[in-house]
Amino acid sequence: MKQVQRLDRVIIRFAGDSGDGMQLTGDRFTAGTAEFGNDLSTLPNFPAEIRAPQGTLPGVSSFQLHFADHDILTPGDAPNVLVAMNPAALKANLGDLPRGADIIANTDEFTKRNLQKVGYATNPLEDDSLAEWRVHAVPLTSLTVKALEGFDLSKKDAERSKNMFALGLLSWLYHRPTEHTITFLENKFAKKPEIAKANIAAFQAGWNYGETTESFSVSYEVKPARLAPGVYRNISGNQALAYGLIAASVQAKLPLFLGSYPITPASDILHELSKHKRFGIRTFQAEDEIAGVGAALGAAFGGALGVTTTSGPGVALKAETVGLAVTTELPLIIVDVQRAGPSTGMPTKTEQTDLLMAMFGRNGESPVPIVAPMSPSDCFDAAIEAARIAVKYRTPVMLLSDGYLANGSEPWRLPEVSDLPDISQEFTTAPNGENGAFLPFKRDTETLARPWAIPGTAGLEHRIGGIEKADGTGNISYDPDNHDLMVRTRAAKIAGIDVPDLVVDDPDGDAKVLVVGWGSTYGPIAAAARRIRAGGGKVAQAHLRHLNPLPANTGEVLKRYDKVLLPEINLGQLALLLRARYLVDVISYNRVRGLPFKAEELAGVIQDVIDSD
Repeated sequence: MKQVQRLDRVIIRFAGDSGDGMQLTGDRFTAGTAEFGNDLSTLPNFPAEIRAPQGTLPGVSSFQLHFADHDILTPGDAPNVLVAMNPAALKANLGDLPRGADIIANTDEFTKRNLQKVGYATNPLEDDSLAEWRVHAVPLTSLTVKALEGFDLSKKDAERSKNMFALGLLSWLYHRPTEHTITFLENKFAKKPEIAKANIAAFQAGWNYGETTESFSVSYEVKPARLAPGVYRNISGNQALAYGLIAASVQAKLPLFLGSYPITPASDILHELSKHKRFGIRTFQAEDEIAGVGAALGAAFGGALGVTTTSGPGVALKAETVGLAVTTELPLIIVDVQRAGPSTGMPTKTEQTDLLMAMFGRNGESPVPIVAPMSPSDCFDAAIEAARIAVKYRTPVMLLSDGYLANGSEPWRLPEVSDLPDISQEFTTAPNGENGAFLPFKRDTETLARPWAIPGTAGLEHRIGGIEKADGTGNISYDPDNHDLMVRTRAAKIAGIDVPDLVVDDPDGDAKVLVVGWGSTYGPIAAAARRIRAGGGKVAQAHLRHLNPLPANTGEVLKRYDKVLLPEINLGQLALLLRARYLVDVISYNRVRGLPFKAEELAGVIQDVIDSD
């Protein structure tokens, strides 16, 4: 019997060509890990090209998974194990690998040609340059081909299953359940049973190789995490956001209409929602971004929950129609899954660089509420919150996710349907003015929202469009004082939206430094704060979900601390807003590398701020 070593957490990175199936391999390992009951967090990282040049550094695709027997917040700073399917994968990822970590290298791909492609003069598996790591040289490709000799497959087709062999080996190494993967393969290739059997055989051969080879004398066990009672599933940010929109539609008692144009990394929301027509959902893949948002706004005018999904370049194109939604005062949700820019930028890499565009990226005074989820599973709740605000206040709402949240995943405890908020609002069905007149801009005294009248309702005919409207009647107006009134009223409506107070995590209540974050920086900031506190330091943390309007107590919270640190994956956009609004000397820490922050990196920054005079 081989030795079994108990670990509390592990970080694994699968890396290879974009055609090697690393995303599928990571996804399957994640599914088995979720089924086993570990807490987990993932970081897919892949090139934008459909098929990047084979064997090159730009073509490397990776999938990192952090799983543990306790609560974790990030995909991990550095992998304990790197599975390198070729020399490019090794070279691209070696810099992230701590000394003493394990490298499982596919020796079959370390050919002279492949080594030269990435600048290796000699084979690193043979020249002792990897002496500081524990290298396991495994001929994954040839072992896979040998395992599939009994199948009617070409050598090339057999080689494609090497990722399943690697998955089987890692599943043995970390005691992952196998049934989930076998069932997945049977379903995925149901119409190609020979392919299904071959992939299952490769997966099982990888497991058996781990069990029998002398290359691995130890396997590892990570016990299930102690999570709060409930039913859990693994979920990505885009999935959670789609489910949140479905739930919002049900809770608002409105049909959901999605008008969208495919764009990375938001397209999966369109794909997911298109599967759920039984909930009364209509999905429209438009010919361009402008058509998508125009259709969504038209659906809102017709009494639906209108949604459009996009990324930064699409938000720029949709700006005029969002401004139309501001002036017509119709509920509309604009989901911006942010990515690295400007222009096309790096489509598959993450950033937080659209905040100022969400705030000010339209002509005229056109304020919109902004909501930002903090984790993949939080995208569900953020979608419901965005819908609540849109419907209650008759306004477009920007929901700022990003590529890290969209593609990353974590366990999500399914909420009780009875616990979901009722966000429904009544349509106007009768005239609201004198002598049976309908005043489409006669406002609710509390929310300043205008009536929402379904087109065709008898007696409620009214004008609507982009030209300025007279207060109350909605008639076209060029009166200067009326324009000033309408601009200020629309701004007051947004400023008066009810949002929860900003909550501060300050265990002892005597920290001098406050770390503020928004969006996907929550996990790295919280993990860094844990490290500081574990080392005896004191630091407070607060995270903003509502970015416009900001919570009413934001200024008081910021001024309570001697120093305020704000890490952002941009050049200081929220810091600019907080400095201007509250006159607080916010300390910015900014990185725009297309990657999320690392906890160790932020812990060092926080400690430097604590130690500074």
